[in-house]
Amino acid sequence: MATLNTNPIKGGEFIIRKTTPNEIFIPEEFNEEQKMIAQMCDDFIDQEIKPHLDRIDKMEEGLMQSLLDKAGELGMLGMTVPEELGGMGVDFKTSLLATEHLGKGYSFSVAYGAHTGIGTLPLLYYGTEEQKAKYIPKLATGEWKAAYCLTEPGSGSDANSGKTKAVLSEDGKHYILNGQKMWITNGGFANFMTVFAKIDADENLSAFLVEADSEGISLNPEEKKMGIKGSSTRQVFYNNVKVPVENLLSERGNGFKIAINILNIGRIKLAAGVLGGSKEAFNATVKYANEREQFGRSISKYGAIRYKLAEQAIRIFVLESATYRAGQNIDDAIAGLIAGGMPKGQATLKGIEQFAAECAMLKVAGSECLDYVADEAVQVYGGMGYSAESPVERAYRDSRINRIFEGTNEINRILTVDMILRRAMKGELDLMGPAMKVAGDLMSIPDMGDAPTGVFGNENKYLEGFKKTILMVAGSAVQKLMQTMAKEQEVLMNIADMAIWTYQAESVLLRVEKMIEMKGEAACEAQIAIVKTYFYDIADKIDKAGKDALNSFAEGDELRMMLMGMKRFTKTEPFNPKASRQLIAEKLITANKYAY
Repeated sequence: MATLNTNPIKGGEFIIRKTTPNEIFIPEEFNEEQKMIAQMCDDFIDQEIKPHLDRIDKMEEGLMQSLLDKAGELGMLGMTVPEELGGMGVDFKTSLLATEHLGKGYSFSVAYGAHTGIGTLPLLYYGTEEQKAKYIPKLATGEWKAAYCLTEPGSGSDANSGKTKAVLSEDGKHYILNGQKMWITNGGFANFMTVFAKIDADENLSAFLVEADSEGISLNPEEKKMGIKGSSTRQVFYNNVKVPVENLLSERGNGFKIAINILNIGRIKLAAGVLGGSKEAFNATVKYANEREQFGRSISKYGAIRYKLAEQAIRIFVLESATYRAGQNIDDAIAGLIAGGMPKGQATLKGIEQFAAECAMLKVAGSECLDYVADEAVQVYGGMGYSAESPVERAYRDSRINRIFEGTNEINRILTVDMILRRAMKGELDLMGPAMKVAGDLMSIPDMGDAPTGVFGNENKYLEGFKKTILMVAGSAVQKLMQTMAKEQEVLMNIADMAIWTYQAESVLLRVEKMIEMKGEAACEAQIAIVKTYFYDIADKIDKAGKDALNSFAEGDELRMMLMGMKRFTKTEPFNPKASRQLIAEKLITANKYAY
């Protein structure tokens, strides 16, 4: 397992701190018990979900509930629930592993994720002991199904502007709930809802635990959707619904904070889920490429197809590296807070909140990875990929929602930068010192230093340069734009992209360095090629994003100096990406599956 380190990295600190391989967790370190959980999830999908995908998509009455019941019998719905409340009580990265392996279940994955994540966790982390004892055991077994009711017709990304109201009854025993919620996953069969509403004229939302059979609750018909057709998605109406006062979750006005913190968890869980979906779509792609013959040989022998297979695998491997790195960082943060005397539920929330920026980055990276993998899967299948008879057609349609829910990718990009800068302003991250040092470097003659050595000599040097570009662009943007920074969305998204690529680059580099320590260089030839190809590709992307941002707000000599800095910090040595991708693809084609 990852070496316990006495000075664990903080959220957002990757930009200014050098991390060593022994500080991170990599998937190759999962133990036998964790592998057994993953296998159980694989078996469940293969035996219970895949044979019934068409029935699920047709929303056969009672089918999804029965599948959730079976998952509950195996303990899958209570992975993160403490044992004393009827769950398995696994650590955070193990819950990510289960989410990954259930992530290839198409619509089932959405129902599962909504129930175990946003449906159960608000109560688990914010509920009183009485509230948890009453409801959590039922949710952990699947006896009750959960939904999360936040979005309204007029409030999506701006969740705190919701209009649903709660008023205390004259006898003081109930809150009377009135309003409308939409896009509610599991809405058609949920027994239990976490509903967000404003009490009287409060500025902030409050959260309520609502039993779905309460009088005054009604539902619209199921939404007709582009993808995830088998997941129940309904509008929910509350007409004078009586909610017992003891079912107020946490404190009055704390609902928005609850929603934000639960969404942090949802974002990194989404990254794990789409990782599983990406591997599933890839496996279908490579098998078809090996089977399909054109011009007398299988299409996997052609360079154009090999490029696609290699690029799919690169993006999957990189995403996986970053997701489990962050998962361990969160586990370390939680353990540190518990050791300091904080209760586990509170420590879990605080630990995840500390890495909220990484959760947002991974949500973006994961959803866009799956979109790429599914899109290229359809392309490799050709005409067959456009047929509903092929496995990749469903993957393509289902993947599209991931860039929208759990906060759109645009919102998550903006949040990434905002959260890191807020941490700096609170004194939790020293961004200013390193940013000023980079500004000083621009004025000095470049120190060529010694020639890079080792298998990743160049990549470690590139990584240092990538981090300098973020500090230079973000530091200059803060200085120049000051109070208007929040409105400069294009600039914020440029900086976020630079951070997302850099975080993934460092994660995959550290993973393969650790793999080399474990297995030796010869055994990691293809993984080394993945790292080198990814760095080569993103150097130009970071340069472009940085230039776009700088050209938006800087001018004159200062702009010219920083553009020269961008060029210097993103410069790469000559590299043959074709040969590298051929090496990566060859192993995949031979294995006839995702092999990394």
